[in-house]
Amino acid sequence: MRNLKSILPFLLLIGFLAVVVALILKDETPKDIQIASTPQQNISLDSDFGNYWYKGEAELASYDLEQSRYGEIHSGDAVLVFVTEPFSASKQVKLDNPDNAGNDKVDVLKLNFTKKFNTGIYPYSIMTSSFTPIQINQHPNSFKITTSVQEWCGHTFTQLNLEAQSYKVQSISYFESEGDKTFKLQKALLEDELWSRIRISPESLPIGELSIIPSTMVSHLIHHPLKVEKAKVSLEKINEKEQTYTLFYPELDRRLVIRFETAFPHKILGWEETYPSIGGKKLTTKATLKAILKTDYWNKNSKADSTYREKLGLSQ
Repeated sequence: MRNLKSILPFLLLIGFLAVVVALILKDETPKDIQIASTPQQNISLDSDFGNYWYKGEAELASYDLEQSRYGEIHSGDAVLVFVTEPFSASKQVKLDNPDNAGNDKVDVLKLNFTKKFNTGIYPYSIMTSSFTPIQINQHPNSFKITTSVQEWCGHTFTQLNLEAQSYKVQSISYFESEGDKTFKLQKALLEDELWSRIRISPESLPIGELSIIPSTMVSHLIHHPLKVEKAKVSLEKINEKEQTYTLFYPELDRRLVIRFETAFPHKILGWEETYPSIGGKKLTTKATLKAILKTDYWNKNSKADSTYREKLGLSQ
């Protein structure tokens, strides 16, 4: 009995460690989520990356839009605005004084993705902003996503902020069933960041059966709770000049196909997006590239600068 008492603490410690190990081994976290946070290869930037993206200009690309809404297709415009910015990793905002930020400064490729279209008498205006680190090896997850939807019934807003092992989500809506919520999602690949990942390095695009947080824009439109979803993802060569990146969500019955140039700077040529609308009727949203120009648009705010909208084929 005396010997048993002397070794009892040791036996309790062994038992405790065994429980801890069992819990770790039982962890059912989908391993494919780690594709976003632990790249399987070192990603290198194209030799022309700096000459294209660090010239004090943004890339503005306009698209003819055919948008699915309320069981019909509505014509409109979409614009992708890509620009590099110095970003605060801790505050997750654009830095005012990047030279004084030290290691907190991270260069991101910001995308402002806008859609404008009319449904009957009233208009829709939608915008998603994503902030994706250019150095994917050091910062494999996008820092922040924001999306707002404005239409005459009201407006909604969603923001995702990167934390250590999750995204903090703030969702604000005028719909009672959605309300105002704050919650967390396990860190995973974001659909909203994939557009910038294409522009930074198509080689970094993951494929296979993945866990993805779907488009915040579409989540608003279909009123589907934002959560990590399973998706089948593929990258295909169409011809010598073009590729497509395809996502299919079985649970949502939704497919997104992004078409882009193989050669740098990997311009987005268009996309198609199919999912059920009213009554389960499947409709396809389409966007086709109209024009691209590079300019410091933030300095083009006089009446005389409206000619740039004409170059982009934007009348409103």
